[in-house]
Order: sequence, then C-alpha cells, then structure tokens
Amino acid sequence: MRYVLQLCLVLTLLFVSACSPTPAPEEKKDTAPAPAAAPAPEASANPHVGSWTLNVAKSSYSPGPAPKSQMLKIEAWGDDGLTYAADGVGADGKPTHSEFQAKFDGKDYEFKGNSDADTLSYKKIDANNLEATLKRKGAAVITATVAVSADGKTRTVTQTGKNAQGKDLKIVSVYEKQ
Repeated sequence: MRYVLQLCLVLTLLFVSACSPTPAPEEKKDTAPAPAAAPAPEASANPHVGSWTLNVAKSSYSPGPAPKSQMLKIEAWGDDGLTYAADGVGADGKPTHSEFQAKFDGKDYEFKGNSDADTLSYKKIDANNLEATLKRKGAAVITATVAVSADGKTRTVTQTGKNAQGKDLKIVSVYEKQ
C-alpha cells in the first residue's frame, strides 16, 4: 500500500509539472557569429609536437633492413626543446624503444635506446626545421635534418654518417601526423 501511495504522489507531481506553463525561451539579442576557436597553442607553436607514424614505403634505409613499424610521440619540453619517445617493431620482429629530451641549444643530451649513438644535440633552424648531431662516446657519428612540411602533416628525418658497425649510413624516414 505504501508503494501505491508513493507511485500516486510521483504520478501527480509529473502530471502537475507537465501541465504547468513553461517559461518562454529567451530570445537571442546578439546575432553576431561566435568567434572561431583558436588552435591549441602547442600545435601552432611547435609543428614537431604530436604523434607520428612511420610510412615504411616512403622511407629508405641504407644499410637496411627497415623497421617494420615505428610510432613517435613528441611533446614540447619548455619553450625550447622536445621530449621524444619512439616505439616500434624492428626488422627482426622485436619491439624497439628509444627516447630523449633535448633543448635547441646545441648541448649534448642522453639518447636512450639508440644503438648508433648515446647523445644528441639539437639546433633549431626555423619553426619547421631542426638539425641534430648524434654522438657515440663523444664523437659525432650522424648528422640529421628534420623537416616538417608546410601543411604540418609530414615529418621527414634524413640521417647521414656512420652506424655503430662503422658502415656508411643514409636513412630517410618519412612520418605522417596522426
């Protein structure tokens, strides 16, 4: 019986609220369009920042073989640097991981997980272009140029130098923004 009374009370309240007049919607007095949303400051400030996927078909690796896949996650590190993490699958089918944090100051920063170099230094050429020097045991072994396309959709890394086995190295890695 108690539940029947509660049900009747709820139904009565719903009926009364449905029958009571609803306030008229307020008229908009300002008909100007809303301002367009500005792009995220990070995205416009540094075109290198974001998630990038290696396009193996557009890339070239000498000496080979090329990795099966690679994904980069690049974040801003302050106003003048990057935090970089690369995860992928090597040509041998084993997982790969490398990472570094580097400012655009030309100083050496530790490069973890790279078999060809143990440090990296960055110089910013302009907003879309970087230059890197990779060193092994203090000696420069690889020079890399990094270019993000004008539309921000492609990141091309060109590396030349010597790998850890002393062989000539010429790698062009083409990444697409995700």
